[in-house]
Amino acid sequence: MRFDERYIEELKARLRPSDVIGRSVKLKRQGREYVGLSPFSKEKSPSFFVNDDKGFFHDFSSGKHGDIISFLQETERLTFVEAVQRLAGEAGMALPAEDPQAAEREEKRKGLADWMDLSQKWFAANLRRSVGKAAREYLERRGLPEDQWERFGLGYAPNDREGLKQALVQRGAKPGDLVEAGMLIAPEGGGNPYDRFRDRLMFPILDARGRIVSFGGRAMNPDDRAKYLNGPESPLFHKGATLYGLPEARRILGAESKGEQAVVVVEGYMDVIACQRAGIPAVAPMGTALTEEQMALLWRVSSEPVLCFDGDAAGRRAAYRAIDRALPQLKSGKSFRFALLDGGQDPDDILRDKGAPALRQAMSGTRPFAEVLFGKEAELEPLDTPERRAGLKGRLRQAASAIQDKDLADQYRRDLFDRFDALFTPQRAPQSVSGRQAPGQSFSGRGRGRFGPPPMLGQTTEGAQAMQSLSRSIEPVAAALAHGAIDDPARMDDHLEDIAAHGFGDKALDGLAQELVRLRFSAQGTAQTLDSAALRRHLAQSGHDALVREVEKAAAKSGAPFLAANAPLAEARIRWSQAFDALTRVAALEDALASAASMPGQDEAFRRLKAERDALRRAVKTGEIWEDKAGS
Repeated sequence: MRFDERYIEELKARLRPSDVIGRSVKLKRQGREYVGLSPFSKEKSPSFFVNDDKGFFHDFSSGKHGDIISFLQETERLTFVEAVQRLAGEAGMALPAEDPQAAEREEKRKGLADWMDLSQKWFAANLRRSVGKAAREYLERRGLPEDQWERFGLGYAPNDREGLKQALVQRGAKPGDLVEAGMLIAPEGGGNPYDRFRDRLMFPILDARGRIVSFGGRAMNPDDRAKYLNGPESPLFHKGATLYGLPEARRILGAESKGEQAVVVVEGYMDVIACQRAGIPAVAPMGTALTEEQMALLWRVSSEPVLCFDGDAAGRRAAYRAIDRALPQLKSGKSFRFALLDGGQDPDDILRDKGAPALRQAMSGTRPFAEVLFGKEAELEPLDTPERRAGLKGRLRQAASAIQDKDLADQYRRDLFDRFDALFTPQRAPQSVSGRQAPGQSFSGRGRGRFGPPPMLGQTTEGAQAMQSLSRSIEPVAAALAHGAIDDPARMDDHLEDIAAHGFGDKALDGLAQELVRLRFSAQGTAQTLDSAALRRHLAQSGHDALVREVEKAAAKSGAPFLAANAPLAEARIRWSQAFDALTRVAALEDALASAASMPGQDEAFRRLKAERDALRRAVKTGEIWEDKAGS
């Protein structure tokens, strides 16, 4: 009998480990866990722990660790199928019907999984050969010693169009199967498949059960268009349902007797590795915003996972995107906390510069979800008029109403309004019984003016005061892009992720860009129509009307052809996309320059990238960007 992953996860979600295990082991509550004598060895002092929140048991006397299925397999010598059948009866779940096609798919999946394991071994061998010299030097610069490579399964894909293909075909693989597994690319126009990963440091991606399902590759060539590349969706790999580093994070959590740590979500492979080396149970999504499936995975491991982001503007934007995605999913006992790192450093930087204790300390300073949510809404605009303050209150009410759990939504509404009242009450800084700062006082240790907004997360009070003023001129091209998006919201649809990440190229418009993305996302998949008029009404209600007027004034100076009243809609959309692509290309060149600057021997690449960046900047600033013809 076959059981798919969803069936197994649903089964484990319905049963509490302490109930299942408690029938054969006498357990006693100890904080958030249960403790008892080991069922696997004779002992007088209890060293067997069960954690319902994380869904596992861990036995320190024998080193055994697992879930309720493996517990029955270990203690009652049941097969996997027998254990699942017994638990399904307890959970009231019908067993899946025998499906010959499903069995065939599972056999196919196992075959593909075998090729993934062989691919990892081939990559690992290449890392230690002469061809992997550049990758080894990169790991040395990143402070990752050789004795850690095997732990994380690291390898190297040579700059060879058919290196992996030939190695696996010689062992009996069919090129079509390797294409299906995502390891080869089949040209659209026909022809022989070729290796997907070339000249890349390779990271194996494991599913929740520790099986290799895909790979991620970090380009060794700074000129490569994609710095990081993940394998595609496949019968093995579902990007939105996978978290990099999850099996190792679970092992770290399982090694804890007190279960005090929460799983930490970081942004990249090397950050996960840095955290895990420091004893921090970290995971990362697959280069995209957290999905609902990934959130469910996290909550099976921790009741309050920590979302860790860089403390710069890009990190805050990523944190705010996570808030929008998570709000409807929050429930009692299922939330998030936030860790925003200071100084623009990521976890890997902190580990290399300051060591594991400093990284653990940086991760310990977390902020509650409600606090960061309030900061997100409060920093969207200055709060110096009654209209803008009313706009903030409306946004807070709307944010709370997005929570589907009605009781929790009511608690959030009260908490957010308490923070609102504290923000606008002079000299009000009450202390809680525990001595912690009251709502509204947690953004900064400094005092606030009566109507001054809180500083942005990671920003000084002086920086927040500077953002209150609209007097400084907005970049005309950035204003034109924002104006064009408001006039024709459909222009944004192919660029929503980039707008969320980079805005419109002017920091003064970052808040407006985030609101436009949020509104456009909320309208997708519903019967709601979000044309220009509806969008302007939303912006006015949320207090952006003054900023929109400033945008229109600045945009009038840009000479942008897509704003002309007589411009055909199709041509205007092409022109708008060209301008937006130019600004995102500038951002990409900035990233490439940073990479080239950090790698020795890249002086020529650095000069070429800088010249391209500077020329593109000039074209944007002088209006030369409009000289390209639409569709060119």
